[in-house]
Amino acid sequence: MNGMTIRISQTSVKYNQETGEVESVQVHFSGHDQNRTININGYIPLTAEEYNGNESIASMTNLVKQNLASRLAE
Repeated sequence: MNGMTIRISQTSVKYNQETGEVESVQVHFSGHDQNRTININGYIPLTAEEYNGNESIASMTNLVKQNLASRLAE
């Protein structure tokens, strides 16, 4: 994903109604390459475990890039 600019636009957190703890998170993003000839957007679902410790924008951006690279390689 080098050369791609990825921006986190929103996070949607789902909480457990009984415990109040995070159950899952949807990380919404948009991105483009340097020449803007490729555009991409969507969301990556994260488990509570994946989200815990990765709450910063930089960390979430890295998770999105890793997930995108993995899916594109399939």
